Amino acid sequence: MISPPYDVIDEPERQRLEARSPFNSVRIELPQPDGALDRYAAAQALLDQWVATGVLLRDDAPSFYVYRMEFADELGRPRHTTGVLGALELSKPGEGDVLPHERTMSKPKDDRLNLLRAAHANLSPVWGLSMAPGLAKLTTVDGPPDASAVDDEGTQHHLWRISDASQLDAIAEAVASAPVVIADGHHRFETALAYRDERRAATGDAAGDYDFLMAYIVELVDDELTVEAIHRVINGLPDGFDVVEALRPFFDSAPVGGLPDLGPAMGVVTPEGIWRLEPRPDTDAKAEHDLDSSRLDVALATFPDHDLSYQHGRELVARAVDEGRAQVGVLLRPATVAQISETGRTRTRMPAKTTFFYPKLRTGLVFREVTG
Repeated sequence: MISPPYDVIDEPERQRLEARSPFNSVRIELPQPDGALDRYAAAQALLDQWVATGVLLRDDAPSFYVYRMEFADELGRPRHTTGVLGALELSKPGEGDVLPHERTMSKPKDDRLNLLRAAHANLSPVWGLSMAPGLAKLTTVDGPPDASAVDDEGTQHHLWRISDASQLDAIAEAVASAPVVIADGHHRFETALAYRDERRAATGDAAGDYDFLMAYIVELVDDELTVEAIHRVINGLPDGFDVVEALRPFFDSAPVGGLPDLGPAMGVVTPEGIWRLEPRPDTDAKAEHDLDSSRLDVALATFPDHDLSYQHGRELVARAVDEGRAQVGVLLRPATVAQISETGRTRTRMPAKTTFFYPKLRTGLVFREVTG
């Protein structure tokens, strides 16, 4: 039933997930035309069918869901992320306490908006980080989960339904007591805002389910979060352009034998080798944030025109350069929980594609109806 987020599924994986089960959520998240029905109408028809036949069950009382992901980090150590799935009230940036933590890149939103209009449901949650202390303790649960699944990367996904009124109230009060920083799903959040405004205009500003969206809220603490870096891949530079030399005014550099020798430091990967980068004081002073992405932006502003893309995983960046699919890769260090918290506290935004929260939430465990 579960699938990865829609925006990381390519066509071969979509087909593989469809073939895995007639009830895989990818059939609604990335729907296909069905006879006379276009893809959005097909998603609506399938969702209605799943409800009518009992594939999906409506809650018989107000509920939250504790959602826990268990996995091993790159050193094999057990890790987990535990949060709560529920409805989060929408507010535009600057108007409330739901805060974007990084700038977003331009991305078409018509597809997700058309799907929301047709399906009348939030299919995938946004991931929010709560600055309320003690939220993690409120999501402690006993007993076996109500649902479990294992994804293709080996991460275990567990779900517990909470319907006890006192626990619901305690969680809701905790989340409402402090800002929520959007960690992942900025475009879904913006799509939900557009739909809310559309429905308010059509209903004379009447309140409705569209005033909220499904969100996964995790306390902003180290124990509950694994934050990895998103690295930079550069193409389109002039022939013969010496990237290491161009970075020298901004970073001290030294060659290393390979990725294991680089350690946790910043680095630049070229066809000629790998160099460790250490930001110079002037670069730190000019950077908008105490982040490698901000430091690199200072240097890249002086580069000739180039194409910049983003890649998770140091080995994947090095392979792209080695195979000639990238001229250069720049390896960044991950943002810390403290840096993310500071961004939320000061209501500022990191550069786009600064953080990669791992693991990724799965679609298909909970859907939220949006009627009206």
